[in-house]
Amino acid sequence: MKDKTMELKWLLCVTLLILGLVDVQTHDVEEDHGDDVIDIEDDLEDGVEEVEETKPEASSPPPSPKVTYKPPVPTGEVYFVENFDKGTLEGWVLSKAKKDDTDDEIAKYDGKWEVEEMKDTKLPGDKGLVLISRAKHHAISAKLTKPFIFNTKPLIVQYEVNFQNGIECGGAYVKLLSKTAELNLDQFHDKTAYTIMFGPDKCGEDYKLHFIFRHKNPKTGKYEEKHAKRPDADLKTYFTDKKTHLYTLVLNPDNSFEVLVDQTVVNSGNLLNDVTPAVNPPREIEDPDDQKPEDWDERPKIPDPDAVKPEDWDEDAPAKISDDDAVKPEGWLDDEPEYVADPDAEKPEDWDEDMDGEWEAPQIANPKCESAPGCGTWQRPMIDNPNYKGKWKPPMIDNPNYQGIWKPRKIPNPDFFEDLEPFKMTPFTAVGLELWSMTSDIFFDNFIICTDRVVAEDWANDGWGLKKAADGAAEPGVVGQMMAAAEERPWLWVVYILTVALPVFLVVLFCCSGKKQPSAAEYKKTDAPQPDVNEEKEEGKDKADEEEEEEEEAESNEDKQEEKQKSDADVGSASQEEEEDEEEEEEDGKPTSEVKTKFWCSLSRSGDHVGGPLVIFNDYIA
Repeated sequence: MKDKTMELKWLLCVTLLILGLVDVQTHDVEEDHGDDVIDIEDDLEDGVEEVEETKPEASSPPPSPKVTYKPPVPTGEVYFVENFDKGTLEGWVLSKAKKDDTDDEIAKYDGKWEVEEMKDTKLPGDKGLVLISRAKHHAISAKLTKPFIFNTKPLIVQYEVNFQNGIECGGAYVKLLSKTAELNLDQFHDKTAYTIMFGPDKCGEDYKLHFIFRHKNPKTGKYEEKHAKRPDADLKTYFTDKKTHLYTLVLNPDNSFEVLVDQTVVNSGNLLNDVTPAVNPPREIEDPDDQKPEDWDERPKIPDPDAVKPEDWDEDAPAKISDDDAVKPEGWLDDEPEYVADPDAEKPEDWDEDMDGEWEAPQIANPKCESAPGCGTWQRPMIDNPNYKGKWKPPMIDNPNYQGIWKPRKIPNPDFFEDLEPFKMTPFTAVGLELWSMTSDIFFDNFIICTDRVVAEDWANDGWGLKKAADGAAEPGVVGQMMAAAEERPWLWVVYILTVALPVFLVVLFCCSGKKQPSAAEYKKTDAPQPDVNEEKEEGKDKADEEEEEEEEAESNEDKQEEKQKSDADVGSASQEEEEDEEEEEEDGKPTSEVKTKFWCSLSRSGDHVGGPLVIFNDYIA
């Protein structure tokens, strides 16, 4: 009877597990198909037909939205725009210069440029400027429609970069070439005067986003580079994800600046406070002719001049002494060396004693010492000397003559000036790319230089925004992304398996580890009420069981009377067995009620979706 009860429990657990999985699939169908929901209480054949009808719709992914490329058009006044969609380098000048102080083999600016689409473009027709060759110097430039003069309007520089092959070591920054009489674009090189340098640069694990401007000293007329502080953001992703990124520099007449990547600010500050070295020199400097006096005492602590070494201080006592209490271990092999010549070693055939000397076998640990506590001459171990004090030194005290750390006096800075408008930089008249790269196929596109932020944002939305939309439309769904991630990082499969297996385990644990319900005979008047599950039906069944038991007992008693005449001992034993059988039969009548009680508990937890089938199983158990 107990085996049958356990079988029923496992049958219920498996059934609930299957129905739970069906319920999950039903919810998935509800999400994918709206009102096309499978009702598990309907006829089985109708349910199967509905599932078969919905399968084709679920298996066919929705078509990806198609993004059509349209060249961006500036919506306001600009100083320079270039989208390269005409397919040529018209308006651009390739440099013919040579780099100074460099080997002739690599000194030439002979790196190759092309106008073409990206290798994995999602927008057919969208072209850009591509740095083709690697390990070469590249230089190309183009004139602005008119020189940019820093006055009352901001400067906005914006362009796109895509490291199609990643980047090992190289830059993708632009230079705004200063308006000078010496400017010659076909001789554009690294020493050509520029006003601003801006853009990404990387070598090794150093990821940079430059914003450098050249400031003219109003007193000396010399130019000095000023570097903006490094961004706090992590820039590595922009160099490694092989996506197109939008770089924007906004420089305002109030000296504030912003650096944006993909229209998000990654760095900001002020030209007066957040550049190195500072635009304005200090008002005072240290006097270079001032020297520290000979009697200047910078010692905060000095040895106590009144201290005297104690008479019992022994400076000659050793730090370590031999342990006189040590005893040589029993079995110590005094006559055996710790190392012996290897008996299996043989002199090499090419050994020349005239050149190499007399050959000796290599030393190995003495095998006789392996089973002994030690070999060779035994020596007492060394211990710390309790009388050791070391070299005596007088204690340190505060120096009464301490004068502090000496510093030269301050004098007015003869080179001091104060420029409160560093925004007013040298005008520039051209934009150029002067680059060295160990990686090829760097893609540039959609340059714009203007003064209106709205114009720059419109240009970005029509150019970079279109690329972003196309990339988003072509990206795989969540499942595809998870599969792709698992291919790169196989340990994610363990996470996925645990994510699926854990809920299933909890369902099994919830179904099959229910608390045993006490039988009716174990309840007291103060106990909680018993579950009301088909009480009348159970009472009728219990009465029928009792009548059958009484008939069986009557027949058994007749047999016992006959057997009693044969052996009194057998009668006593038989009576005891009959009593045990009666107790077992009374207990065997209870599991059905217990199973039904557990079943109704599970039914109350399982929800509406499994209500129909569970009622059927309940009738089966009853």
